[in-house]
Amino acid sequence: MNSKELEERIIQNYQGEEKMMILVFAQWCINHNLDPEEIYLKAYPDQRKNISLQEALELTVPKEEAGDVPDETLLGVLSMFGNDDLAFVVMEELKKMKKGS
Repeated sequence: MNSKELEERIIQNYQGEEKMMILVFAQWCINHNLDPEEIYLKAYPDQRKNISLQEALELTVPKEEAGDVPDETLLGVLSMFGNDDLAFVVMEELKKMKKGS
């Protein structure tokens, strides 16, 4: 494998992992009766229609069918991809949920 092929494979792996991160975020939102697009826009107001988020939404399942997505898992995945703004908004939502309990 030459360096160009290796570079392409690394990019493909990263993009695949990024899509998984977005799916985890979207499913977490669904599981907590939150609108993923609304939460995403709070973090990134300049990104109205995120294609990757739209694709992830098509793969989510109703919360009754979904497995649990622990809060710590979501925050860790967001952090791993440098989505600090989105992680901050998620933490704000968690605070609201805890106050409402």
